Amino acid sequence: MRAKILIVDDDRDILLSLENRITWMGHEPLTATNGKDALRLIQEDEPDLVLLDLELPLLSGLDVLKQVGEISARAQPRGESMPQTSTASITPLIIILTAYGTIERAVQAMQLGAFDFVPKPFTSDHLTVVIKKALDTVTLHRQVTTLRKEVDAQFEPFVTTSRQMTGQLTVAKQAAASSATVLLLGETGTGKEVVARAVHRWSPRCTKPFIAVNCAAFPGNLLENELFGHEKGAFTGATKREPGKIEIAEGGTLFLDEIGDMPLSMQSHLLRVLQDRTFFRVGGTQEVRANVRFIAATNKDLKQAIHHGTFREDLYFRLAVITIVLPPLRERMEDLSTLIEQFLSRPSNIGLCKRVTFSDEAFQALQHYHWPGNVRELENVLTRALILCPGDTIGPEHLSLPTPATSVTSAPPVTQDPDTDLLFFSYHRNMDAYSQQLIEAALRRNGWNQTKTAAELGLHRTYLTKLLRQKQISGKPPATTSAD
Repeated sequence: MRAKILIVDDDRDILLSLENRITWMGHEPLTATNGKDALRLIQEDEPDLVLLDLELPLLSGLDVLKQVGEISARAQPRGESMPQTSTASITPLIIILTAYGTIERAVQAMQLGAFDFVPKPFTSDHLTVVIKKALDTVTLHRQVTTLRKEVDAQFEPFVTTSRQMTGQLTVAKQAAASSATVLLLGETGTGKEVVARAVHRWSPRCTKPFIAVNCAAFPGNLLENELFGHEKGAFTGATKREPGKIEIAEGGTLFLDEIGDMPLSMQSHLLRVLQDRTFFRVGGTQEVRANVRFIAATNKDLKQAIHHGTFREDLYFRLAVITIVLPPLRERMEDLSTLIEQFLSRPSNIGLCKRVTFSDEAFQALQHYHWPGNVRELENVLTRALILCPGDTIGPEHLSLPTPATSVTSAPPVTQDPDTDLLFFSYHRNMDAYSQQLIEAALRRNGWNQTKTAAELGLHRTYLTKLLRQKQISGKPPATTSAD
């Protein structure tokens, strides 16, 4: 990258030498001979890097450093504070130039957030190495910022006019200010991870990592290693110490998705972390402390799981400090128009850039559909319609929604008595039958290729395998017999 580098020194010879060196390296030099001019140029020209002498007229190097830090702190959005000693809290990065007799002041400057210091006299080669390292850091910061924006764009905030959903989001915002554990409950596709990321963004931990772990994707022993990491020699192939997701999320948020599928053996380990905020790496004897905010999510009925002995009651109470229940899409259909507009306003995500409208018949079909896959299924249906629609008006034929007559053909009839529990059980049997048909149809369309099938259904490959086991669906094509 061609960088803009500000050189601040009251020694004209040093200033000229540094200016020539910066130009030779292919960068654009700016110069200042006192602290006030340096501060003005930092604000007006926004250099990528500053070479700052400590001993300056009008305003010392330390004073410049302090004021840049204060300006940067004021520029941070509210709720996104950053530690003062973080190099990322100061824009631009600042390298201190100091004489041998002022090393103590250079250390003080580092504590104020300076990136590095170079003692005088210095060689050109030494300075070149330090500048390259600083500019590599600038590039890395920009890449991280870009990636964060891309990730946030994939998990846009909830759009809702539903009173039920608005109430739950209000609770989420109130909980975000604390480090209390949050438990998100709701059907598959209701947006639990979106809410988890929103809680993280609203929290004081927003500048730290957000790490998501799918507890259903790992068997017990692998999940332990995924969360806690391992020591060198802990098992065959453990050639070095590896941190787990808890350590990687230090200072930030760990999202435990599908917590209801966590093996019982792992639940006791997690309980210890929630109680004591400490854990041991696999094969380790040294206790590790964890400064992490936990958010868990599941589509399971945890109280029923406790009754069946598949989930620990003490873990449930540790997780359910703040409980947020996300309503299914069929209970917030007033949001349908807004959700459609949101999804269709970003068609570039699938490589299509065209404006479309919905026919009245298509919109009515969406309104009358029961949405077992919730908002995630709605997004898939809209994406498919956008691809299949040749013109600018989406009709019912582009939605590919199953009709009531075919969606539950193998399911038992629904009882009409709302005063009995039969309605509840019949509903779930119908949903199970529908999901089984959906999976089997997708397998046939994809030639029984489970990876392609999972991609079409918007599922993780491991989760599809689990569904095949649960519903006793064969992952292979039916055997064919031929006459002798």
